[in-house]
Amino acid sequence: MDQYKILKQMLDHSHRIVFFTGAGISVPSGIPDFRSADGLYNQKDKSNISPEEIISHSFYMAHKREFYTFYKDKMVYPNAKPNLAHEFIAKLQDTKEVTVVTQNIDGLHQEAGSKKVIELHGSVKRNYCERCGAFYDDKYVMASKLIPTCDKCGGDIKPDVVLYEEQLNEEDINNAITAIMKADTLVVIGTSLVVYPAAGFIRYFKGNALIVINKSKTSYDNMCDLVINEDVVKVFEKVNEENKEN
Repeated sequence: MDQYKILKQMLDHSHRIVFFTGAGISVPSGIPDFRSADGLYNQKDKSNISPEEIISHSFYMAHKREFYTFYKDKMVYPNAKPNLAHEFIAKLQDTKEVTVVTQNIDGLHQEAGSKKVIELHGSVKRNYCERCGAFYDDKYVMASKLIPTCDKCGGDIKPDVVLYEEQLNEEDINNAITAIMKADTLVVIGTSLVVYPAAGFIRYFKGNALIVINKSKTSYDNMCDLVINEDVVKVFEKVNEENKEN
């Protein structure tokens, strides 16, 4: 039996599924990942400042103009659309209890129709005034010149994303761990599982089937019931073909 049929069977026999997703699921939508050869961290620019430093809390506080130049160019992709993988996960809600725990900040799971999404690192779709707390969408930020400012009080606007040196939201952590502990199937997609604490959440899984779908190997592969090292869209195209044949 090939790996796509095995994946289909595992999903068919599941009732409560958690999809734990990273940057790799959004690469087919035109959003670069971080650590691959073509990823964000390996892209060179004119400055000698690393992307990790630019998207840190301390850099944001000290150099907001430079932060926003990088952020608007490299972190926000307003024209990106959900791909087949996002849509497949959303469609599963029709017959399964599905929770998405994502490290991504692009909002594509919700755009595809997923209802229960825990965004560990926040979202570019939400931005707030540091002075009065007013919220703004990504279109407002992208249309602004230099540093976006609040049209209510004039305060600086900050993306509602978790920068380096910032802590994850405690409620999101607890909700993610609870969902993983209750799941009978955990599907890890498009993440190298090297960013902590999120990567450590996998250890809370006590269910029946642990599945990893990722182009490269991860340090958790030997714990898995199924590992598929393929492009995620190709994987779900194959599963959809299996569904049509049955």
